[in-house]
Amino acid sequence: MGQNFIACDREQELLLPPSLREWLPEEHFAWFVLDAVGELDLSAFYAAYRDDGWGRAAHDPAMMVALFVYAYAIGERSSRGIERRCRDDVAFRVITANHAPDHATIARFRVRHEAAIAGLFGEVLALCARSGLVKVGVVAVDGTKIAAAATHQATRDYEQIAREILEEAARVDAAEDALFGEERGNELPEGLRTSGDRRKVLRESQAGAGSRTRRAGQADSARSRRATG
Repeated sequence: MGQNFIACDREQELLLPPSLREWLPEEHFAWFVLDAVGELDLSAFYAAYRDDGWGRAAHDPAMMVALFVYAYAIGERSSRGIERRCRDDVAFRVITANHAPDHATIARFRVRHEAAIAGLFGEVLALCARSGLVKVGVVAVDGTKIAAAATHQATRDYEQIAREILEEAARVDAAEDALFGEERGNELPEGLRTSGDRRKVLRESQAGAGSRTRRAGQADSARSRRATG
């Protein structure tokens, strides 16, 4: 009888449930963010876009706002990091409905709507603080700042925290732009970006390792013969 393993077929379609609602448990923080953003006034964001249907299609501001709120709340400040998570992280894929805005688009949205994002993120931070999410570590924001804001019970204190986070995000993006240019920063080197190239390099590496092992064995044998000769 053969060994009994659970099948691992990466060519299989629909490895994830067809409904995004089934990708995360109901109590996941991403759903909290989506529900919170759904209750906020986003008219300032929508007013910045044409309402005649012309022009290049843009990502829905509601989705982008939820993306920023979730990313910043869990400690992700980098636009490149957010792009990577939109491809690799199930919670981010749920928030974006399986879209993956690139880091340049993410950064432009932040710059274009910085004041409005700060206001809404401040509201969500206040809601998180009142709900106890900061205390249990769900929200990755300096607890000292949150505690200080809570003592005043003023939304503007949370907005100040949000503005500081946005300023940090801008600094991170500027540093990564200088380092990576237009690249994401996590691309594989040229020659390793396709399956065929990777297999070729790995086979050559294994062949080279085998050759080095044989030469080392031959050298050891020669030294042994000289020592006993």
